[in-house]
Amino acid sequence: MTRPFLQLHTLTSYPASLLNRDDAGFAKRLPFGDGSRIRISSQCLKRHWRTFEGEGSLGSIESNGALVPKSLRSRRSFEARVLKPLVKGGVDRDLATEVTHELMKQVLGESPKAKAKKAKEEEEGSPEDELHARTGQITVLGEPELEFLLQQARTLCAEIENPKEAKKAVKQHFKGEAKKNLADLERGAGLSAALFGRMVTSDILARGDAAVHVAHAFTVNSESAEPDYFTAVDDLLSGEDDRELGSGHIGSTELTTGLFYGYVVVDLPLLVSNLEGCSRRDWLSADRELAAQVMERLAKIIATVSPGAKVGSTAPYSYAHWVLAEMGEAQPRSLANAFLKPVPVQGDLIDNTYKAVADHLSDLDTNYGAVEARRFTALGPVDSLAAALPSEQRVSLPSLADWIGGQVRRSDG
Repeated sequence: MTRPFLQLHTLTSYPASLLNRDDAGFAKRLPFGDGSRIRISSQCLKRHWRTFEGEGSLGSIESNGALVPKSLRSRRSFEARVLKPLVKGGVDRDLATEVTHELMKQVLGESPKAKAKKAKEEEEGSPEDELHARTGQITVLGEPELEFLLQQARTLCAEIENPKEAKKAVKQHFKGEAKKNLADLERGAGLSAALFGRMVTSDILARGDAAVHVAHAFTVNSESAEPDYFTAVDDLLSGEDDRELGSGHIGSTELTTGLFYGYVVVDLPLLVSNLEGCSRRDWLSADRELAAQVMERLAKIIATVSPGAKVGSTAPYSYAHWVLAEMGEAQPRSLANAFLKPVPVQGDLIDNTYKAVADHLSDLDTNYGAVEARRFTALGPVDSLAAALPSEQRVSLPSLADWIGGQVRRSDG
């Protein structure tokens, strides 16, 4: 028997914050059940988890004595990691630009829209070198892939004399071993792509499906927000003149409070496949040590790393009140429907929420059967969870992470 799916459920409270803004600068919202809720987008959550640099970060994981390669998400990857190093190394700028551009086209493909844009630029005049080496949208490339492409570019620039020969030379180059060697790079797409996936349109780079699925977090209670009127004092005006009260800027923003439910699913066979380059169905026979370390760290990061706009004026840092980990074979299912009816804030919001979770989880177990192995960590009135989560399943966060890692490593599922 195997347990290929890990589910992580969290409840995290944030006071006086603006965690994720919309295009107008207000908190993102979500209509759900009988009320509007404050929302944190999955993109916002994933970025903060990916870029966290404290102890236990994803970027500090080692394998075989070296850091696991990172992924770079940018429109300027070729400009920064190929074009500029070539020019800095003494390659003629025009030649470096053409080779980089043709490499970019060969590796990523070129859409009809991009072709039309280039034709228009050439008709109006030569584009800036940097623009010539930028993609129309953000791409995800691994550090090993970018280093490999720089090496290929240096080789091509050494063989080409005329920039006009770049297109033919690059195309011919990738008909040989270069294409295969790029595809065979170990963890070439980087750790972020292995976890959160990437979309590519060419047949040279491998597309990666996301092994970690992240839901938008939302408040279990109805939205709670108020406008915040603020001023910035001008130090040189303040007190000098009775007519000048020192205000250098007046503005307003929105502040929200709430208890947020978060939900993450990890497809463990796909995660092992993405990390180790094996078939998804062969994940149990593959080396799962790196996957176990990744999941141990990710569980802690999800529980302790906060998203947040306006960090300097709201300090939106909170740890989760509750984290539930479930390992099982069945298709994952969210516990969001425990909050279709907004949890009342009167009395004890945490206690009311724990009761709603316990009631919903008990209903699910009664109707579908409790097939998941579970561990949880919690603060506050944990007795309210007892109907669905017995006390022997309660552990500390470090122990919860260790349990998850052990589940990934075990051979008998």
